This record gives sequence, C-alpha cells and structure tokens, in this order.
Amino acid sequence: MLQHLPRLLVIWGVIARYRLDTLLPPPPGAKARLLLVLLRLHPLWWLAGRRARTPERLRLAFEELGPLFIKLGQLLATRRDLLPDAVLDELARLQDQVPPFPSRQAVSIVEQELKAPLAQKFARFDEQPLAAASIAQVHSAALPDGREVVVKILRPGVEAEIRRDMVLVRDFTLWLEERFPGLQQFHPHRIARDYEQTLLDETDLLREAANARRMRANFPNSPLLYVPEVHGDYCTPRVMVSERIYGSPIDQVATFDRLGIDRKALSEMGLTIFFTQLLTHNFFHADMHPGNVFVETANPQAPRYIALDIAIVGQLSREDQLTVARLVLALTQRDFMEIIRVAHRAGWLPPGANLGQLADEVQRIAGRALDKPIDQVEFGPIMVALLDMARTHHLEIPVQLVLLIKTLIHVEGLGRSLYPALDIWSLARPIVTRWIKDQVGPAALAKRLSEQVPAMLAGVPDMPDLVLDALTQMRNSGQWQDRQLRELSQLRQEIRAGRRRDLLAGAGLAGGIALALAGSGVLATAGALLALGAFAWRLAAG
Repeated sequence: MLQHLPRLLVIWGVIARYRLDTLLPPPPGAKARLLLVLLRLHPLWWLAGRRARTPERLRLAFEELGPLFIKLGQLLATRRDLLPDAVLDELARLQDQVPPFPSRQAVSIVEQELKAPLAQKFARFDEQPLAAASIAQVHSAALPDGREVVVKILRPGVEAEIRRDMVLVRDFTLWLEERFPGLQQFHPHRIARDYEQTLLDETDLLREAANARRMRANFPNSPLLYVPEVHGDYCTPRVMVSERIYGSPIDQVATFDRLGIDRKALSEMGLTIFFTQLLTHNFFHADMHPGNVFVETANPQAPRYIALDIAIVGQLSREDQLTVARLVLALTQRDFMEIIRVAHRAGWLPPGANLGQLADEVQRIAGRALDKPIDQVEFGPIMVALLDMARTHHLEIPVQLVLLIKTLIHVEGLGRSLYPALDIWSLARPIVTRWIKDQVGPAALAKRLSEQVPAMLAGVPDMPDLVLDALTQMRNSGQWQDRQLRELSQLRQEIRAGRRRDLLAGAGLAGGIALALAGSGVLATAGALLALGAFAWRLAAG
C-alpha cells in the first residue's frame, strides 16, 4: 500500500479540510475512535475555515477527489434517509452541475474527433455547457438541417483518474480479504475489479451510443419510456451526439404538482419500467440518478419517462433472473422460508446451513419493513443487519448481482422522493408472477421448442452427411479399439514369456552359484559356468 501513500495523503487532507468526520455519528469501538483521532491530527483539520461548516462541504470534497467520489455522491444524493436535506441538496448538484472544463478545450476535442471544423458539422454550437458531470459535459447545438441536438464530450484525463483511484480500491480490498478472511464471501476485490470495468466502459461514448440504440429499440413508440435518438455519424469514443429532449428531472416534485401530474401513477410507471428492463428485456439502466432520468411534461395527463446517459447497463443470466424474480415474489408474499430455499437452490448457502434459522432471521430483520410505506422504512439498519447475517452464516453473495443491488438502491431512493407511500410490493407481485409463469410454464417450454425448430430444420439437409460421419467415426473408433486390444494381448503374452525366462534364468543362476559354492574342482567350475551362462542368456533374451 506504500505506493498509494501520495494519494492517501491527498484524501486525508481533503477529509480534514472539510471536517467530513463531523457528518458521521460518534464511532463505536476503540479502533474507530483511534482512527478519528489520527484523522484530526492533520493540520488542515485545525485550520479549516467557514466552508467546513456549510452544507456544501461534502459536495466540494467529492469534486476535489474526482470521478470515483462524485459517483459516490450521486448515489448518496438519492438517499434522503441517510444525510440532512441541505447536504443532500448539494450532493444532487453532482448529477449535472460539476464544474465544467474550459469550452475552448471542448471545441478542440469535438473538432479533433469529428475531423472537421465545427462550422462544417453544426449550424450552431453553444460553447456554454448545458450540464457537466463526473465523466463528461454536454453542450447544446443544431445540425445543419436544423435539428436540435446535445453534444456529449468526455472529460480530458478522466480515464486515467478512474484507473488511479480504482488501483487503490482494488489493493485495499485485497488487503482486507487477506487480513479478514470472513470478508472473502462478499468478494470485495472482485467487485472492485468489476466496478472498475463498469466505470471504464462509461468512458467509451461509442459503447453508450450502442446502449442507447438498443434501449430505444426495446421501447418503440412506448407510452412509458422515451430514449433520444443517437446520431451515429457524429459519434466517436470521446464524442456522442443525440437528439435534444425537454423535460424535468425525476426529483422535481414541485414541478409535477404544479402541472397536476399524478405522482403515484408516475412512480408506479417507473417501477413497471424497471421490472420490464430487468425481466422482459434483461437490459437495465444501472445508473438511474435524477440527472439521468427525466419526465416528459408536455402532456401532464400522459407523462412518460426519458432515459439519458445509458452508459452503465446491467444484464443477468437466465438463472439469475429466475432467482431474483423468485426472491421478489417470495418477499411480496412474506414467505421467508421460500426466500431461503431460493437462495439455497442458487448456491448462496454453505453446506449444512440451518434453513429454518436463516428464515427466522430474515423475518426478524425484514419482516416489519414490508408492512410500512417506504418513507417509514430505515433501510440503512436493515442492510447492515442483513450483511451481518450473511457474514455470520457464511452466505455467498453473487458478484453479478452487485450492479443490480446498486440499481435497486437508486430506484428505491427515487421512489422515496417521488411518492413516499408507494406500495412497491403490491405492484411488483403481479409483474413478477406473470414473468415467472411465462418463463417456466408449459407455454414457455413450447415457445423455446418453437424457437429452436428453424435451426433444427435448417440442419435437416446436412443430416445424412452427419449420420455418415458419425458412423465412420464409430467404425474408426471400433478399429482403434480392436488394435488396442491386440496390442494389449501381445503385451500380456510378452510379459508372461518374460516371467518364464526370468524363472528359468533365476533357477539356473541359483543352481550354478550353489554348485560353485558347495563343490570343488570340476564341479565348482561347472557351477560357475552354469550361473554365468544363465545370466548371459537372460541378458540376450531382453
């Protein structure tokens, strides 16, 4: 970890300058209190000025520390149950109001990537950024045919910043696994590696453009979700041009109330979109903070969602989809034993685990939360208790579900702010039930067979050749086996003959030695010759 000392000193200094430790509750335990004392030994903690006492301090600290910490701030901004409102309002600015890089630099990048002056590619290009976030910033513009667009430009050096901090995170998680074996079941090091790749994928705007086109194709003419059109001829790894949209961020509750938009219906629509992406399409937006989710408000009686910045997406295997769906269904039915059975079938539980005890613990931890609206549920203590249960019972947490869990945290946080009394369990039950039935029922089996019929029919003309090849292989295999049997039989015969020769030679050698030792004169000489002849005969016979 010594190679990370310069970066750790920077992080220590930023935490001390803004006195971020004072945002946390008093730490329990002697080790935690010692860490707090060490933090406050930094001279900047004692020299901290007015900014260390304002709600903006956490946002300013994250901005100084770079993209990885800005991402953390975006996630925290959706959790109104964790921090004071004034602090969370400041963190919300990290979604699209991060300090931009210079416009002159943005213009240079666009011209370099598109290999032409701006005037040849755009009828208008607004140098003042429309929005700026951790990975890129956005400028409004117009194409030569007059269509309004937005130009997304990757921040210079952002990939190197992500790699620098993720190396630190990876080494730290590896250090934790080596010193605390109980953490290995949560795979922190592998999660860090996977998340690093997820963030690096976000720095490739060609990948984001492909994601946007795919999601747009998944919701054609949908009354639920609109995905802006991407202009592929204007896209490169560092620049992406797409249709400009007009709407309000999902957290603009006052705007929805002023326009008379039904927030309950809007929140239910959002949950339907999420489950549609997760189950029907198996392709879900995994970065759903308010800066990336807007609402089209032109028709307040029929609003629809708008998905932006589809850089981070998630997919699950069919087995994981079924596992998640069955867990959600069991949860909505308050069937805690079924929850444990599903986890057991998925291989999450160690051999010999007490299923009944685990079911009782899950009911104790999560049962009461299911009967409350989400604005009355304290998810922080529930998550801590569930993780502690997983550690105690050595439960295996699948790495591929971490991105889904992060997305669920976003979705739940958005629902909490949009319509706090939303009954997500009642809404989820029919959606998940219908999907499971479609996947495992007789109709699903018939559908899968029908999908395979064209491929099977396409192979019919080749069937005679395939049968002939198979028979030839069987014949050749039989001939090979016969040859092997003959060779084994010959080897056995040679072994038996060798044993007879050994027996005869041994007898002659022993008899000759006996005569040579017992006799004298001619008899001794004859014995010696007999022993020597037996030995020579065995050597010659091989």
